[in-house]
Amino acid sequence: MAPTQWLRLLVALTLLSGLVAPSHGAGTSYIPRVEYLRAAPDSDLTALEALAADNWQLLEEQSPNFGYIRDTVWLRFPVTSPATINLLAISYAQLDSVTFYLLENGHIANRVETGDRVPFTDRPILHRYFLFPFDQSIASEYRILLRVSTQGAMQIPLRLWNAQAFFEHTSAEDQLHAIYYGILITVIFFNLFIFSALREPVYLLYVLSTLSYLLLISSLNGTSFQLVWPDSPAMHNQMMLLSVPLAMLFTLLFSRSFLRLKSTGPTLDRLVVMTITLNAVVATTTFFVDYSTGSRLTVALAIPSCLLLTSLGPLQWAKGNPQASYYTLAWGALTLGSAITAANKYGLLPNNFVTIYGMQIGSALEAILLTLALAARLYQERQDKVEAREAELRAMAARRSAELKLMDHALHSPLTGLPNRSSFEMVLNDLMMRHPDQRYGVAIIHLNNLQSVTKTLGHRNCDLILELASKHYNAVIRELSGAMPVEQSDQRNFFLASLEPQTFAFIVDADATGSAPRAVLSGLDGIRNPIDYLGMQVPLEPRLGVAIFPEHGMDANTLIRRAVIAEGSAGERGIAYYQPARDSYSADRLTLVSELRQALANDGLALFMQPKQCLKTNRIVGLEALIRWPGRAQPIAADETINLAEQTGLIRPLTRWVLEQVLEMRSQLLDRGWPLSISVNVSPNNLREPDFPIFVQRLMDRYPNHQGAIIFEVTETSMMQDPANSLKALNSLNASGIPVSIDDFGSGYSSLSYIKQLPASEIKIDRSLVTELATEAEDRVIVQTTIEMCHSLGYRVVAEGVEDHGTADLLREMGCDMIQGYLLTPPLPFGELLEWLNQSNQPQDHRRLG
Repeated sequence: MAPTQWLRLLVALTLLSGLVAPSHGAGTSYIPRVEYLRAAPDSDLTALEALAADNWQLLEEQSPNFGYIRDTVWLRFPVTSPATINLLAISYAQLDSVTFYLLENGHIANRVETGDRVPFTDRPILHRYFLFPFDQSIASEYRILLRVSTQGAMQIPLRLWNAQAFFEHTSAEDQLHAIYYGILITVIFFNLFIFSALREPVYLLYVLSTLSYLLLISSLNGTSFQLVWPDSPAMHNQMMLLSVPLAMLFTLLFSRSFLRLKSTGPTLDRLVVMTITLNAVVATTTFFVDYSTGSRLTVALAIPSCLLLTSLGPLQWAKGNPQASYYTLAWGALTLGSAITAANKYGLLPNNFVTIYGMQIGSALEAILLTLALAARLYQERQDKVEAREAELRAMAARRSAELKLMDHALHSPLTGLPNRSSFEMVLNDLMMRHPDQRYGVAIIHLNNLQSVTKTLGHRNCDLILELASKHYNAVIRELSGAMPVEQSDQRNFFLASLEPQTFAFIVDADATGSAPRAVLSGLDGIRNPIDYLGMQVPLEPRLGVAIFPEHGMDANTLIRRAVIAEGSAGERGIAYYQPARDSYSADRLTLVSELRQALANDGLALFMQPKQCLKTNRIVGLEALIRWPGRAQPIAADETINLAEQTGLIRPLTRWVLEQVLEMRSQLLDRGWPLSISVNVSPNNLREPDFPIFVQRLMDRYPNHQGAIIFEVTETSMMQDPANSLKALNSLNASGIPVSIDDFGSGYSSLSYIKQLPASEIKIDRSLVTELATEAEDRVIVQTTIEMCHSLGYRVVAEGVEDHGTADLLREMGCDMIQGYLLTPPLPFGELLEWLNQSNQPQDHRRLG
């Protein structure tokens, strides 16, 4: 119901109240002059005895109201205007027993007994008030005697009426009550409907509160007894006692919820909870005490409860509670009406329209105002929800924006703004999943000179150069035939991704690029151009590696890894495709590393020996120690074992183990009469170890008999990787008495001026020049020249890989000093080597040297 309709009802209520105000015509009704007599509750006076008593008193008030007394009250008064007055009305429905006596000329002419302790149908007139009709004769004198007893409030608002005028008057009063009940019932159903829609307890509590007030008012004026339980006086009296504490209990619960006292006023909340508990106790007590005691208790507790309810509003209003203004006005009206009614019950206020109907007026105003308050609360809560929803939507939008920014940052390089590795992998996996039959090329661009640029220009400048490089490479790849976008939108168009600061990646349609290889290579030439930065041409030395889906892998991670492996083998053109045969980075390799470490720790490795023979004397003059890894189901080549040890850092303990084993073996050779030198291959990684010369010196000090007999072999190619440090280490070893041999001479690039500086005493010609010596004239020229050059520089010359006598004879003619190869014997385990030496035709004197 709209607020304007409630205001109309309030106006109608006010107008109707004027209709029932106590200003009735004197000809149709009047309040007689009453005398009263109070008798003790246990007295058993008869009507005649009461009339004969001498302690009658004149009632000073118009309406008898004695409050809560246990005495029996007798009332007597004359009846005038016999032509019009024929009805006595007592407008209070809560009297337990009322006996009506009509005295005609001093004699009892009629007697009627009723009250709310007897069924409603026993009343002389079925009305919510006590009505006693009578007839008068002009010739007689009439008086009325009333005997009243009750356990409730002893108030007897009586009036003599003309019956027709009374019913005309009460019809207007009944309309007033109908409007009042209609207001309360409408409020109940309205809030019950809201509760069923919103499921908020405050509306249900208000329904229960209003329902309890409806029960209270209808019980007070007798309507519920007349309409609901007319045959059950006990129910009527019990409900009368329960209605007051129930009204206070539900009203307090509603107020606590409506004002949110638990959060806005914890102290008040505890006081309200205590009052709720007291009302619940009193409501329970009414079942066990008499009506008088129960009535006194309920009214006594109702007054402070109403005062508490009234005080809650101003206190919360002062604290800024927005609901407290409506609440204060509503409960102010109800509390004032309830207090007036309670005071009337106690006999403190006389009977009139305001005192009799104070609670009805207050509760109607309270119902209207609180319904308006709940409607305002509902509107405010809806507004708050709308605002909260809007705020939530704004927060969600801000959170979404922040999430998008975080996702953008998570999927892009903070330096170049390019899609990062995660983004690249998602795009690549999506392409492969959606088009599994198509071939894609995954290309890696690695900037090999970036570290040098960083050391030269600093990190800040290097970052700027990377930004320029990323834009340049992205532009080059965009124009590349078959290039596929990594990210495309209205704002961005990326064909390049940034895997690491120095590594980029892109995707191409392998079939499209394969159909035009020259155009692709020509397009990629733009990547190798230096980057123009502040007038400088900065070379980044990019190299490309390519892996193809599905030939080289079925997922992004594998393809990227294999493209990186391919990049490591890029040649002159700066681009290389993945070749499985050249991939040493695999899961098997990780297992192999672990097995090599265990073999080294558990003596799982072995040294084989291959003899060197002097061509002039045909004597065995030395041995070369070669590493072997026996006992494996799949044999591992010696070169692969050395490469694996160098790549994993195991070369350090491996070389030390070899040296210790060689010294032990030479000691055994000396004991058997074989004073042979032993050559050991030394890795360039060993030469870069700061403590390697010191280790060798201490080791040789433990075996003084082997000074000068342990020869270190180094390859010419490995020496050129770090010439300065290698030369320094070899000079230090030479000073310790360790001869040096240059292995695989002629197989790679070297500088004769550098080799001349090495403290070497021996040159070993690589097997690639010796194997076809008998058939290739060019090889004979190179070998002959090498032997003569080395002799002129003071080096002994050893030829490796000699497998037949013809080659040995040619080398002897050329003046080669020693040979080594399968012509003599394959590499042998140490035990077999000893047997081979014993069976060879070596001069006896040589065997006994040393």
